[in-house]
Amino acid sequence: MIGGSGVYDLALLEDTQRIEIASPFGAPSGPVTIGTIAGVRFAFLPRHGEGHRIPPEGVNYRANIDVLKRCGVTDLIAISAIGSLREEFAPGSFVAVDQFIDRTSGRDGSFFGEGLVAHVSLADPVCPRLSSLAADAAQAAGAKVHRGGCYLAMQGPQFSTRAESRMYRQWGVDVIGMTGMPEARLAREAELPYALLGMVTDYDSWRDGEHVEVDQVVQVMHANAALARRTVNELARLLPPERAGSPIDHALDNAIMTAPAKRDRALISRLDAIAGRLAL
Repeated sequence: MIGGSGVYDLALLEDTQRIEIASPFGAPSGPVTIGTIAGVRFAFLPRHGEGHRIPPEGVNYRANIDVLKRCGVTDLIAISAIGSLREEFAPGSFVAVDQFIDRTSGRDGSFFGEGLVAHVSLADPVCPRLSSLAADAAQAAGAKVHRGGCYLAMQGPQFSTRAESRMYRQWGVDVIGMTGMPEARLAREAELPYALLGMVTDYDSWRDGEHVEVDQVVQVMHANAALARRTVNELARLLPPERAGSPIDHALDNAIMTAPAKRDRALISRLDAIAGRLAL
């Protein structure tokens, strides 16, 4: 699990260990906490680090995904604070996101590159099985849940202008945040089924006379903290005894374009956790 704004620890975890894990892609947001909930093994990483010290554009998304993969993670759920661009997606409700529009810039959006080119399919960036389980868990915890929603990832760190917010509504966007991309892209390259459960904190800036402020976001996050914890607990109870296979487990099977003789061995060595099963 990756915790976003307001979700900095998983107090429900038992038998915990905090592990500092190095990544060839740089420093992750912090140590990974590993433990169990209802007998299920979880690994938790706060996206913004302890004390929310890392801004959205400063998160090392590649290192975060890499270290979670090194921990043996097989599925990845992100819990994030989001703004709403739809009247019916009211603050306090949860949204199980199923699509993304990426408006970020300057972030490392791939583990691959010159010397090892790969193209994974991202038509459906969210795992429907995992997203459905997350939505079921939130509903069982007592949350109002919207199943499906298009998430626009903005660069930040500033919130939207009123014109931007209204334009995104015309595009058919449902919710907005600053961290869903390139996280979802990288999860797919790492062959990790990914789901994002968003906690709506505000209406962004599209409503007349209203705009989003940090104190408003923090207030709703604090109100939802117990609900988020109950959601994680319910998720642990809803997970099946054995994790079924997923097509995402083999997302890289036909993705590599670079001829074997032209592959960069140094880059391949950095991908030991992400693509080691391919024996590149």
